[in-house]
Amino acid sequence: MTTVNALHRKWMKHPAYRKAHDALTPEFELARAVIEARVNAGLTQAQLAARMETTQSAIARLESGRGRPSTQTLERLALATGTKLTIRFEPHAARP
Repeated sequence: MTTVNALHRKWMKHPAYRKAHDALTPEFELARAVIEARVNAGLTQAQLAARMETTQSAIARLESGRGRPSTQTLERLALATGTKLTIRFEPHAARP
């Protein structure tokens, strides 16, 4: 049986797939950070939603990487999870 990871490695050899994957990296990283903040705060999606005065489905969308949250939403999330929002610009890593 072929695993998702094996398919991903195979597809990463194709320039079009790699370009599309690379374009989504920031969304995946943001989604991962949102999940990490919630989990580290010991909250369920529903609990985080209540603290942010939103819905559990809105939190699920944030965690799925679908859409781009506003800075205001990210600030509310930081407050609700007891974290600090930090935004920074970093240079791109050189490709081999």
